[in-house]
Amino acid sequence: MPTKAITDESFEKDVIQSEKPTVVDFWAEWCQPCLSIADSLEQISDEMKDNVVIAKHNIDLEPNTPVKYSIRGIPTMLLFKGGELKATKVGATTKSDIISWIKENI
Repeated sequence: MPTKAITDESFEKDVIQSEKPTVVDFWAEWCQPCLSIADSLEQISDEMKDNVVIAKHNIDLEPNTPVKYSIRGIPTMLLFKGGELKATKVGATTKSDIISWIKENI
């Protein structure tokens, strides 16, 4: 299951109202650390599809949601569960670290 691209308009429906916990990766095409974790997030999306949705939010194309959640640096991942922000992870890291962070918070 590929990661899901979300927009400012779809954020409420795709993230806040999601049945499953959702990780939102705030990223941009010019951000090397963002690109370095993209493959890991695709793999996690596939491996954990029964437990969590992995979504990607391009901060350049969709600037309103990052401002709302005070995103200061990218990549930043926010984990939402039951419509609430449960956890934040800033910076590029390993796939295993991302998986551990998700499992701790869902």
